[in-house]
Amino acid sequence: MRAERTPAGGVLYVVATPIGNLDDVTLRALRVLGEVDLIAAEDTRRTRRLLAHHGIRNPVTSYHDAVERERAPRMVAELVAGKRIALVSDAGTPGIADPGYHLVRGAIAAGVPVVPIPGASAVAALVSVAGLPVERFAFEGFPPHRAGQRLARLRALAREPRTMVFLEAGRRVGAFLDDAIAAFGAAREAVVGRELTKLHEELLRGTLASVREAVRPREPLPGEATVLVAGAPDAPPAPEPASVDDAIRAARAAGKGVGELSAEIARAFGLPRKEVYRRALALEPK
Repeated sequence: MRAERTPAGGVLYVVATPIGNLDDVTLRALRVLGEVDLIAAEDTRRTRRLLAHHGIRNPVTSYHDAVERERAPRMVAELVAGKRIALVSDAGTPGIADPGYHLVRGAIAAGVPVVPIPGASAVAALVSVAGLPVERFAFEGFPPHRAGQRLARLRALAREPRTMVFLEAGRRVGAFLDDAIAAFGAAREAVVGRELTKLHEELLRGTLASVREAVRPREPLPGEATVLVAGAPDAPPAPEPASVDDAIRAARAAGKGVGELSAEIARAFGLPRKEVYRRALALEPK
Protein backbone atom coordinates (compact mmCIF):
# COMPACT_ATOMS: atom_id res chain seq x y z
CA MET A 1 0.00 0.00 0.00
CA ARG A 2 1.50 3.32 -1.06
CA ALA A 3 1.99 5.86 1.73
CA GLU A 4 0.05 9.13 1.55
CA ARG A 5 2.38 11.94 0.46
CA THR A 6 1.52 15.07 2.39
CA PRO A 7 3.00 18.55 2.68
CA ALA A 8 4.91 19.43 5.84
CA GLY A 9 2.78 21.09 8.51
CA GLY A 10 -0.97 21.09 8.90
CA VAL A 11 -3.30 19.64 6.28
CA LEU A 12 -7.08 19.61 6.00
CA TYR A 13 -8.40 16.44 4.36
CA VAL A 14 -11.96 16.53 3.03
CA VAL A 15 -12.91 12.86 3.23
CA ALA A 16 -15.92 11.23 1.57
CA THR A 17 -17.53 8.49 3.68
CA PRO A 18 -20.21 5.88 2.86
CA ILE A 19 -23.80 7.02 2.29
CA GLY A 20 -25.07 3.74 3.73
CA ASN A 21 -23.05 0.58 3.17
CA LEU A 22 -19.99 0.78 5.46
CA ASP A 23 -17.86 -1.03 2.89
CA ASP A 24 -18.29 1.84 0.39
CA VAL A 25 -15.16 3.63 1.59
CA THR A 26 -11.86 3.90 -0.27
CA LEU A 27 -8.57 2.46 0.96
CA ARG A 28 -7.12 5.95 0.79
CA ALA A 29 -9.89 7.33 3.01
CA LEU A 30 -9.24 4.64 5.63
CA ARG A 31 -5.51 5.34 5.54
CA VAL A 32 -6.04 9.09 6.01
CA LEU A 33 -8.60 8.62 8.80
CA GLY A 34 -6.10 6.34 10.55
CA GLU A 35 -3.21 8.82 10.25
CA VAL A 36 -4.70 12.24 11.08
CA ASP A 37 -4.52 13.90 14.47
CA LEU A 38 -8.23 14.70 14.60
CA ILE A 39 -11.45 13.79 12.76
CA ALA A 40 -14.07 16.56 12.60
CA ALA A 41 -17.43 14.83 12.13
CA GLU A 42 -20.93 16.09 11.44
CA ASP A 43 -22.37 13.14 13.42
CA THR A 44 -19.83 11.71 15.86
CA ARG A 45 -21.92 8.62 16.65
CA ARG A 46 -22.26 7.65 13.01
CA THR A 47 -18.59 8.35 12.31
CA ARG A 48 -17.47 6.30 15.32
CA ARG A 49 -19.49 3.33 14.00
CA LEU A 50 -17.65 3.62 10.68
CA LEU A 51 -14.28 3.91 12.41
CA ALA A 52 -14.98 0.97 14.71
CA HIS A 53 -16.07 -1.14 11.71
CA HIS A 54 -12.61 -0.56 10.20
CA GLY A 55 -10.58 -0.68 13.44
CA ILE A 56 -9.72 3.05 13.59
CA ARG A 57 -9.48 4.72 17.02
CA ASN A 58 -8.36 8.28 16.29
CA PRO A 59 -9.88 11.24 18.18
CA VAL A 60 -13.23 12.54 16.91
CA THR A 61 -14.79 15.95 17.54
CA SER A 62 -18.22 17.31 16.64
CA TYR A 63 -18.48 19.65 13.64
CA HIS A 64 -22.04 20.28 12.47
CA ASP A 65 -24.12 23.21 11.16
CA ALA A 66 -24.92 24.65 14.59
CA VAL A 67 -21.26 24.92 15.64
CA GLU A 68 -19.47 25.40 12.30
CA ARG A 69 -19.03 29.18 12.43
CA GLU A 70 -17.78 28.99 16.03
CA ARG A 71 -15.40 26.06 15.60
CA ALA A 72 -13.96 26.76 12.16
CA PRO A 73 -11.57 29.52 13.33
CA ARG A 74 -10.26 27.34 16.17
CA MET A 75 -9.67 24.42 13.83
CA VAL A 76 -7.91 26.67 11.34
CA ALA A 77 -5.59 27.76 14.17
CA GLU A 78 -4.85 24.09 14.91
CA LEU A 79 -4.13 23.47 11.22
CA VAL A 80 -1.75 26.45 11.11
CA ALA A 81 -0.02 25.01 14.20
CA GLY A 82 0.65 21.81 12.28
CA LYS A 83 -2.28 19.50 13.00
CA ARG A 84 -3.64 17.18 10.33
CA ILE A 85 -7.46 17.17 10.42
CA ALA A 86 -9.93 15.07 8.45
CA LEU A 87 -13.36 16.59 7.80
CA VAL A 88 -16.19 14.09 7.35
CA SER A 89 -19.94 14.61 7.02
CA ASP A 90 -22.87 12.51 8.13
CA ALA A 91 -22.58 10.62 4.83
CA GLY A 92 -21.08 11.23 1.42
CA THR A 93 -18.82 14.14 0.52
CA PRO A 94 -18.45 17.09 2.96
CA GLY A 95 -19.38 20.55 1.77
CA ILE A 96 -22.07 19.36 -0.67
CA ALA A 97 -25.25 20.33 1.22
CA ASP A 98 -23.28 19.51 4.37
CA PRO A 99 -21.03 21.46 6.79
CA GLY A 100 -17.52 22.31 5.64
CA TYR A 101 -17.63 25.57 3.69
CA HIS A 102 -16.33 27.82 6.50
CA LEU A 103 -13.54 25.44 7.49
CA VAL A 104 -12.35 24.97 3.91
CA ARG A 105 -12.49 28.73 3.23
CA GLY A 106 -10.61 29.45 6.44
CA ALA A 107 -7.91 26.90 5.70
CA ILE A 108 -7.42 28.25 2.17
CA ALA A 109 -7.17 31.82 3.49
CA ALA A 110 -4.57 30.70 6.05
CA GLY A 111 -2.47 28.98 3.40
CA VAL A 112 -3.18 25.48 4.71
CA PRO A 113 -3.29 22.73 2.04
CA VAL A 114 -6.80 21.34 1.51
CA VAL A 115 -6.74 17.82 0.07
CA PRO A 116 -9.83 16.06 -1.35
CA ILE A 117 -10.23 12.35 -0.59
CA PRO A 118 -13.06 11.45 -3.01
CA GLY A 119 -15.58 8.67 -2.64
CA ALA A 120 -19.28 8.04 -2.14
CA SER A 121 -21.91 10.62 -3.13
CA ALA A 122 -25.69 10.20 -3.19
CA VAL A 123 -25.83 12.56 -6.17
CA ALA A 124 -23.34 10.57 -8.27
CA ALA A 125 -24.90 7.25 -7.20
CA LEU A 126 -28.42 8.16 -8.37
CA VAL A 127 -27.33 10.10 -11.46
CA SER A 128 -25.42 7.03 -12.66
CA VAL A 129 -28.49 4.75 -12.63
CA ALA A 130 -31.33 7.21 -13.25
CA GLY A 131 -31.73 6.67 -16.96
CA LEU A 132 -32.26 10.41 -17.52
CA PRO A 133 -30.04 12.72 -19.61
CA VAL A 134 -27.18 13.68 -17.30
CA GLU A 135 -24.39 14.82 -19.62
CA ARG A 136 -25.14 18.12 -17.87
CA PHE A 137 -27.23 18.38 -14.70
CA ALA A 138 -28.11 21.04 -12.12
CA PHE A 139 -27.58 20.26 -8.44
CA GLU A 140 -30.26 22.14 -6.46
CA GLY A 141 -29.63 20.61 -3.01
CA PHE A 142 -32.35 20.80 -0.37
CA PRO A 143 -35.42 22.81 -1.42
CA PRO A 144 -37.07 25.12 1.15
CA HIS A 145 -39.14 23.34 3.79
CA ARG A 146 -42.03 25.82 3.64
CA ALA A 147 -44.59 24.92 0.98
CA GLY A 148 -44.93 28.40 -0.55
CA GLN A 149 -41.17 28.95 -0.76
CA ARG A 150 -40.59 25.47 -2.17
CA LEU A 151 -43.20 25.95 -4.91
CA ALA A 152 -41.73 29.35 -5.82
CA ARG A 153 -38.24 27.83 -6.09
CA LEU A 154 -39.49 25.03 -8.34
CA ARG A 155 -41.48 27.38 -10.56
CA ALA A 156 -38.33 29.44 -11.07
CA LEU A 157 -36.75 26.27 -12.49
CA ALA A 158 -39.62 25.40 -14.84
CA ARG A 159 -37.58 26.20 -17.99
CA GLU A 160 -34.29 24.72 -16.75
CA PRO A 161 -33.18 22.43 -19.61
CA ARG A 162 -30.82 20.25 -17.54
CA THR A 163 -31.87 17.33 -15.35
CA MET A 164 -32.23 18.67 -11.81
CA VAL A 165 -31.03 16.94 -8.63
CA PHE A 166 -32.71 17.59 -5.28
CA LEU A 167 -32.07 16.24 -1.78
CA GLU A 168 -35.09 15.73 0.47
CA ALA A 169 -36.08 14.08 3.72
CA GLY A 170 -38.27 11.04 3.07
CA ARG A 171 -41.14 12.49 5.10
CA ARG A 172 -41.33 15.50 2.74
CA VAL A 173 -41.00 13.66 -0.59
CA GLY A 174 -44.78 13.57 -1.15
CA ALA A 175 -45.16 17.31 -0.65
CA PHE A 176 -42.12 17.94 -2.86
CA LEU A 177 -43.64 15.84 -5.67
CA ASP A 178 -46.96 17.72 -5.37
CA ASP A 179 -45.14 21.01 -5.86
CA ALA A 180 -42.98 19.58 -8.65
CA ILE A 181 -46.14 18.55 -10.54
CA ALA A 182 -47.54 22.06 -10.10
CA ALA A 183 -44.29 23.63 -11.33
CA PHE A 184 -43.18 21.23 -14.07
CA GLY A 185 -46.32 19.35 -15.11
CA ALA A 186 -47.39 15.80 -14.31
CA ALA A 187 -45.75 14.27 -17.38
CA ARG A 188 -42.14 15.30 -16.58
CA GLU A 189 -39.90 12.25 -15.98
CA ALA A 190 -38.49 11.76 -12.49
CA VAL A 191 -36.57 9.29 -10.32
CA VAL A 192 -36.67 9.03 -6.53
CA GLY A 193 -33.78 7.18 -4.89
CA ARG A 194 -34.45 6.24 -1.29
CA GLU A 195 -31.96 4.79 1.21
CA LEU A 196 -29.28 4.47 -1.50
CA THR A 197 -26.71 1.68 -0.85
CA LYS A 198 -28.59 0.65 2.31
CA LEU A 199 -30.53 -2.54 3.05
CA HIS A 200 -33.86 -1.07 1.88
CA GLU A 201 -32.54 0.78 -1.18
CA GLU A 202 -35.33 1.65 -3.59
CA LEU A 203 -35.62 3.44 -6.94
CA LEU A 204 -38.95 4.80 -8.17
CA ARG A 205 -38.98 5.78 -11.84
CA GLY A 206 -41.67 7.22 -14.10
CA THR A 207 -43.49 10.49 -14.60
CA LEU A 208 -43.89 12.86 -11.69
CA ALA A 209 -47.54 11.79 -11.51
CA SER A 210 -46.80 8.04 -11.44
CA VAL A 211 -44.00 8.41 -8.90
CA ARG A 212 -46.30 10.51 -6.73
CA GLU A 213 -48.96 7.80 -6.80
CA ALA A 214 -46.39 5.16 -5.88
CA VAL A 215 -45.33 7.21 -2.85
CA ARG A 216 -48.83 8.18 -1.67
CA PRO A 217 -49.91 4.97 0.15
CA ARG A 218 -46.58 4.75 1.98
CA GLU A 219 -46.26 8.24 3.43
CA PRO A 220 -44.32 9.34 5.31
CA LEU A 221 -41.36 7.60 3.68
CA PRO A 222 -38.56 6.75 6.11
CA GLY A 223 -34.97 7.81 5.56
CA GLU A 224 -33.44 10.21 3.10
CA ALA A 225 -34.16 10.63 -0.60
CA THR A 226 -32.45 11.98 -3.69
CA VAL A 227 -34.79 13.14 -6.46
CA LEU A 228 -33.99 13.70 -10.12
CA VAL A 229 -36.40 15.61 -12.38
CA ALA A 230 -35.88 15.79 -16.12
CA GLY A 231 -35.22 19.20 -17.59
CA ALA A 232 -37.67 21.18 -19.68
CA PRO A 233 -38.13 19.91 -23.23
CA ASP A 234 -36.59 21.93 -26.02
CA ALA A 235 -38.67 24.94 -26.98
CA PRO A 236 -40.19 24.75 -30.46
CA PRO A 237 -38.11 26.58 -33.05
CA ALA A 238 -39.03 30.17 -33.71
CA PRO A 239 -41.23 30.51 -36.78
CA GLU A 240 -39.55 31.58 -39.99
CA PRO A 241 -40.45 35.16 -40.96
CA ALA A 242 -41.89 33.92 -44.26
CA SER A 243 -44.52 31.80 -42.47
CA VAL A 244 -45.58 34.79 -40.37
CA ASP A 245 -45.69 36.92 -43.52
CA ASP A 246 -47.87 34.32 -45.22
CA ALA A 247 -50.26 34.37 -42.28
CA ILE A 248 -50.44 38.16 -42.40
CA ARG A 249 -51.13 38.17 -46.15
CA ALA A 250 -53.82 35.50 -45.78
CA ALA A 251 -55.50 37.45 -42.97
CA ARG A 252 -55.44 40.69 -45.00
CA ALA A 253 -56.88 38.86 -48.01
CA ALA A 254 -59.72 37.69 -45.75
CA GLY A 255 -60.48 41.33 -44.94
CA LYS A 256 -59.02 41.51 -41.43
CA GLY A 257 -57.52 44.74 -40.18
CA VAL A 258 -53.91 45.06 -39.05
CA GLY A 259 -54.84 45.36 -35.37
CA GLU A 260 -57.13 42.32 -35.43
CA LEU A 261 -54.75 40.04 -37.31
CA SER A 262 -51.79 41.12 -35.18
CA ALA A 263 -53.41 39.81 -32.01
CA GLU A 264 -54.45 36.52 -33.63
CA ILE A 265 -51.11 35.81 -35.31
CA ALA A 266 -49.14 36.79 -32.20
CA ARG A 267 -51.06 34.16 -30.20
CA ALA A 268 -50.68 31.53 -32.91
CA PHE A 269 -46.92 31.98 -33.31
CA GLY A 270 -46.03 32.91 -29.74
CA LEU A 271 -44.72 36.32 -30.76
CA PRO A 272 -45.14 39.79 -29.24
CA ARG A 273 -48.19 41.53 -30.71
CA LYS A 274 -46.19 44.68 -31.45
CA GLU A 275 -43.70 42.69 -33.53
CA VAL A 276 -46.48 41.22 -35.68
CA TYR A 277 -48.14 44.64 -35.97
CA ARG A 278 -44.90 46.21 -37.25
CA ARG A 279 -44.43 43.36 -39.71
CA ALA A 280 -47.98 43.74 -40.99
CA LEU A 281 -47.47 47.47 -41.58
CA ALA A 282 -44.26 46.76 -43.47
CA LEU A 283 -46.14 44.43 -45.81
CA GLU A 284 -48.85 46.98 -46.60
CA PRO A 285 -48.82 48.22 -50.25
CA LYS A 286 -46.96 51.46 -50.57
